[in-house]
Amino acid sequence: MNYAGPAEETPAGSGLELTPFRGLRYDPDRVGSLAAVTSPPYDVVVRPDGLLHLESADPHNIVRLILPQASTPGARDEQAADTLRRWLADGVLAADAEPGLYVYEQADGTILQRGLIGALRLSEPSAGVVLPHEDVIPHVIADRAALMRATGTNMEPLLLTYRGDGAGAGATAVVERTTERAPLLATTTEDGFSHRLWTVTDPADLAEIQSDLARHQALIADGHHRWATYLRLRTEHPSPSPWDYGLVLLVDTARYPLRVRAIHRLLHQLPLPDALTALDGLFRVRRLDVPLPEALEALADAAATGNAFVLAGDGSFHLVDRPHPDLLARTIPADRPPAWRTLDATVLHATLLDHVWHIPEDSPAHVAYIHDTAATVEKAERDGGTAVLMHPVREEVVRELARQGVTMPRKSTSFGPKPASGLVLRVLEF
Repeated sequence: MNYAGPAEETPAGSGLELTPFRGLRYDPDRVGSLAAVTSPPYDVVVRPDGLLHLESADPHNIVRLILPQASTPGARDEQAADTLRRWLADGVLAADAEPGLYVYEQADGTILQRGLIGALRLSEPSAGVVLPHEDVIPHVIADRAALMRATGTNMEPLLLTYRGDGAGAGATAVVERTTERAPLLATTTEDGFSHRLWTVTDPADLAEIQSDLARHQALIADGHHRWATYLRLRTEHPSPSPWDYGLVLLVDTARYPLRVRAIHRLLHQLPLPDALTALDGLFRVRRLDVPLPEALEALADAAATGNAFVLAGDGSFHLVDRPHPDLLARTIPADRPPAWRTLDATVLHATLLDHVWHIPEDSPAHVAYIHDTAATVEKAERDGGTAVLMHPVREEVVRELARQGVTMPRKSTSFGPKPASGLVLRVLEF
């Protein structure tokens, strides 16, 4: 994120504490290819199509650990634990010889991102060290916590951002120097992204990183549910313990700005005709008989001047904008900052889902959150539901609300590129 203003600092010693760990990694001689065993983060995998595709890519794909498939939640968690034990015993996964931090690079020809993977000391939002910006869904936290308890492993790094001082010294300087060496691993995934990983074990480099990061705070860009899971599990283990830390990727966005995209909604049990009928007199609705890219362009134009959404599910697109001011006054909580009250996600959840369509937002039977635009539309058309396509929120709004301690509605943003799952894991106890 290319935020304006100075680097965000905390008093000395009260900032980020990133510690080395012995990374658990695939043995390239035991798998078909490193690319074939990786996966997007668990909440980005489109199920069931994407899940089946990943499972068939390689029998050791990480998706078998992060999204195990069984008849009950308990069976799923035990299956993941059994799979992990077997892969460890067979040498498919092996721990590095010594603790280190890891430099991770992603590139696709248009974007280059580099950051540090390590075990970050956990802190509550009130400490002002790690700032969340979205609400979370309780049942997702419960699900992730159960899986993490069963496996005793952090399997996917969260994506956190901080704003450094440039590449001249400190953590980012170590990152740049490290990438001049040969990497531990290099692979290219089917989405066109190349991935490279290095380890940092030199005591002087580690000290330079840790001294620099101790002055900074971070924003959770991706992984709010996993961070909340870390915090929950920390309370279950007497301190000090490995559960005081969680696996993260830290990116200096002064050096490597991230992209921000929208997360769309699929309303399983709301047919599109019913959704449109309920909007009569409350929003302006216009049918768009155009391809998806042009519908998104129309959405961007409308979102520049107010709240706007595109609904799909019948083979065409419907631009929904200009909500009636009286409707917003009745449905949007008045005790929040104006920047929060005018968010598209706020209007969607407080006005449309709650008051117009009467849909429980925290019920997976009613609402799915999907990152891929085309997949959201396809599923709505196939299943007879309604796709709600969103426009990305501006980057500066995210951080400003986080600084104020105001969380956005759940799944309001999608920062990226996201770290691939399966390149490095962290074992807590097993």
